[in-house]
Parts: sequence; C-alpha cells; structure tokens
Amino acid sequence: MLTERADRLWTYEEPLAFFGVELGRIMTVVELSSGGLFVQSPAELTPDLRAALEKLGDVRFVAPASKLHGHLYMEQYREAFPDAELLAAPGLAARRPDLRFDGLLGDTPDPRWSADIDQVAVDGHRWLTEVAYYHRSSGTVILGDVGFHVGPSSPLKTRLVARLLRIYCRVGPPIEFRLTIANEETFRRSIRDVLAWEFDRLIPGHGEIVETGGKEAVAEGFDWIL
Repeated sequence: MLTERADRLWTYEEPLAFFGVELGRIMTVVELSSGGLFVQSPAELTPDLRAALEKLGDVRFVAPASKLHGHLYMEQYREAFPDAELLAAPGLAARRPDLRFDGLLGDTPDPRWSADIDQVAVDGHRWLTEVAYYHRSSGTVILGDVGFHVGPSSPLKTRLVARLLRIYCRVGPPIEFRLTIANEETFRRSIRDVLAWEFDRLIPGHGEIVETGGKEAVAEGFDWIL
C-alpha cells in the first residue's frame, strides 16, 4: 500500500504497461505542515488506497506531473474528495475538458503548499511541459516522464527496451523525448533549476526510486544536455 519514505512523505506504486512493456508508475503523497495531503500523480483510487489516504488526513490538492503523466484517475479523486482541488499541468485542461480544474501549475508554488513543496516547470520540449516538485524537509525531488529510472529489478522485456531507449539504470527521458526538444537552452535551464535544490532522494515517474545519491543521478542522467 502506501510506503513511508520520510517524515510526511509516502509513495504508492502501481503497474502500468505501455505497448506491452511494464513500466509501472509512482504516486507521491505529502502531508502539508498546514494540514491535509498533497497528492502527486494520483493512482487508481481503489477502496484500499482511499482508506489509506483517509487515515493520513484530508486530501486537499491533487496534482499531475504533466498532461501525460498523472491525470488518468483525477476524476475519481473529485468524486471521493469533493473538497480537494484538482490542479492542471500546462496543456492538461485542453486534454481533459471533462474535468473542472481549480488551478494551473507553473514555476511558482502556491503559498498554501510552498512551505513544504517547491516546483519548477521543465520547459523547452516541443509539446510537453512537466512540473518537477521538491519536498523540502526530506530533500526529495519528484519527477514524471522526464525522470524514468528503469533498474535491474524490472522485468527482462522492460530492461531490454530501456536499454534501447537509454533509460536503463539512468535517470532521464527516453531517447525520442531528447530528439524532440525545441529549445535546448530553456530545457537546460530547467534541469539546472532542479539541480539547484538540495536533494538526495529521487522519486521518478516510472521505475525505481533512488533513495540516496539522487542529485548525482540526475546530473549524470542529463549530462547530454548539461
């Protein structure tokens, strides 16, 4: 169920297959110092997960990483937690006209969570802007599709594909993402903004969590743009 990674920080992992390749996906939950929960990349809200979240506190904010990552089940959270605010990553509102969003995510964290969470908009890609998050007290960076990390515990097929995409045992996006960056300087600046945070743990959107050495892993994984 929910795994406690640090004080007021939990993750939840669920399966996700893409074209028959199991990638998995990771949801992150932060208990805010002002009270309530910040849920990043919400997973399918099963009865067990809902009960676990309710045990932790009130879900106040539900946030994706991008218009691709972490929005599939947001409608379930609206139904289960009617007082929770759904937040849209850049481009998501147009993709999900079925949802009413309460705010748009960008470079600046909302004062209601800024004491606990910082954020950076990773810009420069041709069609995808992602929001990276930083949990201050635990020194944890949370990524989405720009932060795959497929490791040796993944299935054989996943590891083979990850090698082809250059994301095996390496933090970063697949090779096709790199080839569709429209503005390298802007993307480079965004990654440097992430590396300006003081962090040790890295929670990727897909794959294995880096419990220690996360900052070095990001610097190494993005050496092609830095």
